[in-house]
Amino acid sequence: MNKNFITASLAVFGLGISAFAQAPKYSNEFLNIGVGARALGMSNAYITSVNDVTAGYWNPAGLHGIGNQHQVALMHSEYFAGIAKYDYGAFATRLDSSSVLGVSLIRFGVDDIPNTTELIDANGNVDYDRITTFSAVDWGFLVSYAKDLKFPGLHVGGNVKVIRRKVGDFAGAWGFGLDAGAQYDYKKWKFAAMARDVTSTFNAWSYNLSDETKAVFLQTGNEIPENGVEITLPKLILGAARQFEISKKISLLAEFDLDNTFDGKRNVLIRSKAISMDPHIGLEAGYMNMIFLRGGFGNVQSYTDAGGKKIRTFQPNIGVGIRIKSVYIDYALTDIGDQSVALYSNVFSLKIDINRKKPKS
Repeated sequence: MNKNFITASLAVFGLGISAFAQAPKYSNEFLNIGVGARALGMSNAYITSVNDVTAGYWNPAGLHGIGNQHQVALMHSEYFAGIAKYDYGAFATRLDSSSVLGVSLIRFGVDDIPNTTELIDANGNVDYDRITTFSAVDWGFLVSYAKDLKFPGLHVGGNVKVIRRKVGDFAGAWGFGLDAGAQYDYKKWKFAAMARDVTSTFNAWSYNLSDETKAVFLQTGNEIPENGVEITLPKLILGAARQFEISKKISLLAEFDLDNTFDGKRNVLIRSKAISMDPHIGLEAGYMNMIFLRGGFGNVQSYTDAGGKKIRTFQPNIGVGIRIKSVYIDYALTDIGDQSVALYSNVFSLKIDINRKKPKS
C-alpha cells in the first residue's frame, strides 16, 4: 500500500462523512427504498392497494384492511452485491372494528467498513494494526394509526417516525417526522394520497472526531464537518388502482402512482424547478387468491453517456407470491435503478395473519 493510495482512501472517507452536511435533497433516502416483496415486485406502485401490515410504511390508512386480529411481516434484502443489508419488521393489531395500530422497524446498513484514518502513527510509520472497522447504519421506527371514517369508503391514517443514523463513533443523528395518508374506495376504483414528511423531517447531526482524524482531514484537503440540521422536505404521492375479475379464479390488479417532490428539479420523467413527478406502474395477476405473478416499472431517468448520446433508462421489477392459509411468502427481483451494471437484488418477505384465540367458556 503506497502513500498515494492511503491519501486517496482518507480523502474518500472524509468526503463521505462531510456529505451528511449537504442540502436536504435526497436525505433519509433509505426510507424511500420500499418494504415487502409484493410492493417491490410492483415497482412501489402500492399506496392505493396496500391493505396489510406493510401499510405502516406505504400508507398508514391501508392498515384498515388487515383481516385478522394481528398481522406480522418480515423482510430481508441485500443491495450492491451484498454490501448493503436492508431489514424490516412490522406488527399491526386491530383495536376495534374501525381502528388499527401498527409499529414498524427498518434497518439499512453497511457493516465492517475499514477505518484507515489512523493507519499512520505519530512517527509517520504505517501500522496495519491501527486499522479498525465500523458500521454506517440508518434506523427508522414508525408508529402508525388507521381509522375508518363515517364517510363511506374513506380511510385515513398517520405515522410518527423516529430516525437514528449512525456512522461508527464519528457521527450520529436523531430525527423526527410525521406522515399522513388516505384511501378512498369508489365503486370498483380505489384512490389514495400519501404525504410523507408532511411537516418536514429534521435530523440533528453531531460529530465526534479525534484529533488525529481531524489532522488527517486537514492534510487531505477535507473540511471538518460541524454539527448541524438536515431537513427532509415533504413529498406527496397520489395513486389510483382497480381490481379486474378476469374469471372466477383469475384476477388482475393494476395501480398507477405519481410521486411529487418540491425540492427542486430532479432527474425524473416530469421535472421543473417547482415540482418533479416520478410515475410508476404495477400489476399483479392472481390465481384463486393463492398464487400471484407481479411486475412493474418506474424510476425513469435520462443521462448523457461519454459519447454525448442521450439515454433514457427505467427500473423494471418482477415478483411472485404464494399464500398458504394465513401465511404469505413473497419474492421480488429488483434492480434498484441502475440496470447498466445489473446489480439485481433478491428480496424475500414473509407475512402472517394471527387470530386472537377466543376465551374458553
